[in-house]
Amino acid sequence: MGDIIVAFANWIWGTPMLILLMGGGLILLVHSGFIPFRKIGHSISLLRGKYDDDLAPGQITSFQALSAAIAATVGLGNISGVAIAISMGGPGAIFWMWVSAFVGMATKFYSCSLAIMFRGKDSSGEIQGGPMYVIEQGMGKKWKFLSVIFCVAGILGLLSIFQANQLSAVFRAVMLEPAGVESTETVRWIIGVTMMVIVAGVILGGIQRIATVASKLVPFMVALYFGSVLIIVFKYIGEVPDMLVKIVTDAFTGNAVAGGVVGAVIITGARRAAFSNEAGIGTAPMVHGASKNNEPIREGLIAMLGPFIDTVVVCTLTALVIMLTGVWQDSEVDGVRMTLNAFEVALPSVGKYLLMIAVLIFALSTMFTYSYYGHKCFNYLFGADKANYYNYFYLLTIVAGAVVSLEVVISLVDGLYAIMAIPTMISTIYLAPKVKAAAKDYFERMKAQ
Repeated sequence: MGDIIVAFANWIWGTPMLILLMGGGLILLVHSGFIPFRKIGHSISLLRGKYDDDLAPGQITSFQALSAAIAATVGLGNISGVAIAISMGGPGAIFWMWVSAFVGMATKFYSCSLAIMFRGKDSSGEIQGGPMYVIEQGMGKKWKFLSVIFCVAGILGLLSIFQANQLSAVFRAVMLEPAGVESTETVRWIIGVTMMVIVAGVILGGIQRIATVASKLVPFMVALYFGSVLIIVFKYIGEVPDMLVKIVTDAFTGNAVAGGVVGAVIITGARRAAFSNEAGIGTAPMVHGASKNNEPIREGLIAMLGPFIDTVVVCTLTALVIMLTGVWQDSEVDGVRMTLNAFEVALPSVGKYLLMIAVLIFALSTMFTYSYYGHKCFNYLFGADKANYYNYFYLLTIVAGAVVSLEVVISLVDGLYAIMAIPTMISTIYLAPKVKAAAKDYFERMKAQ
């Protein structure tokens, strides 16, 4: 079964998926008139809450929505996902992650604007947003099969098995193995059950509790991780320019990949960027669709900051730490253990503990938000009265994630993300003219004020 999952993920992440995500994102970037570059200042003003309206329909503020979305994206994709990208595609994969992030900003602008523009109601009458509602409300009932495909893939793809797997791995490497405790299956089960209990305490409180916890955790976790990483980067500051040059040159030579295949580097970068910032996958529109905002364009402008923060800033810093310390050339380790080795080399005795705390917060914050995404997919398919059953299924899979192998986990998530991207990108491109018209109207009104 594991081999089938790995083979499926490698097949679906071929050239067609690359064209859909990066090509589709590039079309949206041009179609928008390069809004991610021109309007980033206005996005930051919006994020500060300058235009918040507590009376607008929705459940959370735009800042809480972005915090929850970043809690899901700025996570282990930035710590172990970057390490996996470098080990599979070499430093050049980071360049293609950057490219994916910039086109991903346009994708998020469109998809999250649509999430407000075409909100629907669940069976209990609660206002909801997300690609499934965008498809049904914006494209019509005849396209509902795309909503069903998205939600089925979301229920399985938005489990936090990857986070559970990597959190378990770093805890064993930092706390248990140095103390002589072997990583037996029993130990993994104990770690998994502990994580499940912690996550249950937050997610059973619904989106308000998830968003409240995320908006408090995200600034702290970003500060802790940024602080640690910047100390390491300044320690090796003289070598940083060479590493940045290496990222760019290797992107077009593929020297670090077996056979020197540039295509393999591009696919690796796009695949890891999609996992890291989720642009085009359809997760962020679900949480942004719940924000108290009557202005679709405002929500899109706030949402587009996500890929920039996530990939251009955080992933680059992680990549520099891995490259500056030289651990990326060790083929014996991958995922979070590679990043762990980098922290240990750069900050002996304390580095691994700092990373463990960051991983703990990153993983838990992602687990909280993913439960909301899967809950919404389940709600759409089976009704609001049955949606809470999903939480119990979700919690049980955390235990499973702590036990199974990394390769199977990452391939399962990658494969299902690709399936989710198909209806998300189709609906976003199909409805893009409506967003452009709304953007023109919005910016004209802003000038008039």
